[in-house]
Amino acid sequence: MPIGPTDPVPCRVTVCRDCCCGSPKVTGIDHAEQTARLGREAPVRVSACLDVCDQANVVVVQPSSAGRAAGAGPVWLGLVNDTDATEDIAAWVRAGGPGVAPLPDILELYAFTPRERRSRSAPPPGGVG
Repeated sequence: MPIGPTDPVPCRVTVCRDCCCGSPKVTGIDHAEQTARLGREAPVRVSACLDVCDQANVVVVQPSSAGRAAGAGPVWLGLVNDTDATEDIAAWVRAGGPGVAPLPDILELYAFTPRERRSRSAPPPGGVG
């Protein structure tokens, strides 16, 4: 099945742009251009804080429908703070992304598993909410 405009649900990219990601705290990258560049390859959603500030700038690549059918889940990429990394992500997304194209070795350096987030409405461990 061809990937890209003919895929019923293409890869989607989420970029964190809140307290740390996309802010002057992360220097050396044009955050607006990074978002625009990724948007030329896939739909991009700008998110509030994803709660992994130690990994700023965070980009999450969600699989296309073909990728999900192959069993892929979202791939979290952190410390995406230069144009080369952005270009590597754009090329991978263009190739099909998670579940369709293998994660390039260079992007393995950026991939991480986010820690489990506790629901804001859940009581604290061992306590009463």
